[in-house]
Amino acid sequence: MPALRILIVDDETLALDRLETMLSRIDDVVVVARASDGIDAVDRIAALRPDLVLLDIQMPGLDGLGVAAALGDGPRPDLVFVTAHDHHAPAAFDVDAVDYLLKPVDPDRLARAIARVRLRRSGRPPVTPPAAGPNAPVGTTQDLWVPDRTGLRRVAIADIGWIEAARDYVLLHAADRSHMLRITMTDLERRLAGSALVRVHRSAFVRPDRVARIGRSGRTAVLILTDGTQVQVGPSYLDKLDAILAG
Repeated sequence: MPALRILIVDDETLALDRLETMLSRIDDVVVVARASDGIDAVDRIAALRPDLVLLDIQMPGLDGLGVAAALGDGPRPDLVFVTAHDHHAPAAFDVDAVDYLLKPVDPDRLARAIARVRLRRSGRPPVTPPAAGPNAPVGTTQDLWVPDRTGLRRVAIADIGWIEAARDYVLLHAADRSHMLRITMTDLERRLAGSALVRVHRSAFVRPDRVARIGRSGRTAVLILTDGTQVQVGPSYLDKLDAILAG
């Protein structure tokens, strides 16, 4: 597979340096250029045609969301937003971002975002079990509909590895990208009744078969998923944790 060609965009030189250093430790990626503002980013995207743009949101002049809008609806690179402000998340997913990283960027989190982009670009569909038949558990839902920049996108529940709350939204983490949906965790729990996703915290659901190991210390526990993600188990869910994972 050819190296992933990446443009990094940020108005802070230190942030660009840090991203470039972290990317140098990831196999088969190459930083083709850096840009320090939105207008420069649009020009470099047009000239260099990178595979991926790691894009700051808050920049003077044309911000990161403005860059995404300027790219239009035709062929364009994948976008991963990198920002210090989590309140931009809904707007980022509205423009079909693959992922959304908060500063200071964690190297492992960056590597997982790169892996998602590779999977998305490979065109390999996620493994999905057969559709529910007449004997499926009551309440089983096969799909969720989430907004994107062109309308609504169908997301199969079978493709979701874990879910986390994000203020008034939830983030649905699939193998190749994340999706944002405006729904409460209580309502989502009703929607997911009968599915393989189980609630392990007031702010998180996980798919047990994505759990690689469990870290425990007294009355605290954390689930380490197969991609390295760590999900805290809420105190009120500890008693049923063993039963959940055994099932």
